[in-house]
Amino acid sequence: MRLEKASYKAILYSCMNYHYSKRVPAGLNVAYSVFNDSNEFCGVIVYGYPASPNIVPEFNLSNGKVLELRRVALNSKQGITSKALGISMKLIKKDCPSLKLLVSYSDKGQNHFGTIYQATNWFFISESISSGREYFVNGKWLHSRHGKGKISRLLAGKRKYIYPIDKELIKKCKTLSKPYPKKQAEEA
Repeated sequence: MRLEKASYKAILYSCMNYHYSKRVPAGLNVAYSVFNDSNEFCGVIVYGYPASPNIVPEFNLSNGKVLELRRVALNSKQGITSKALGISMKLIKKDCPSLKLLVSYSDKGQNHFGTIYQATNWFFISESISSGREYFVNGKWLHSRHGKGKISRLLAGKRKYIYPIDKELIKKCKTLSKPYPKKQAEEA
């Protein structure tokens, strides 16, 4: 498996074809194209600035010191997704030398538990009940910031994960850490 910096064209194609949201995230910072051992393009892994600069208030980190994993948009031909994510995490350390912390979310509405984060040793720190409403517009469910339609539903919420790039943050991450959510526990 090989990763290299992604073009916007690769990001657009992958997000629109391989990710369930069918949207390119705003605030892109660094993205990597993923190629399998046969050198076949498999999609992208995208990091960007968090929507809120105080996304992890416990760390009091300034802008540029925290990035959010915004998309893992792959076509399943890469083999092990967690391996691709792990390689991207090593690359981002080199490409963003001032980076101290990664943050990401798994979507409860998509029945995601953060399996790839668990496989790459991220810390699970919180779970939200809801992150607002989404509306049905032109045949798609969109977050309220993207438009309003006649039909709406409450969003299911997110599971929040963090990963310390700076080894000095490991202790703090461990104090915030909670047991990983598991599918069996949720269904029971």
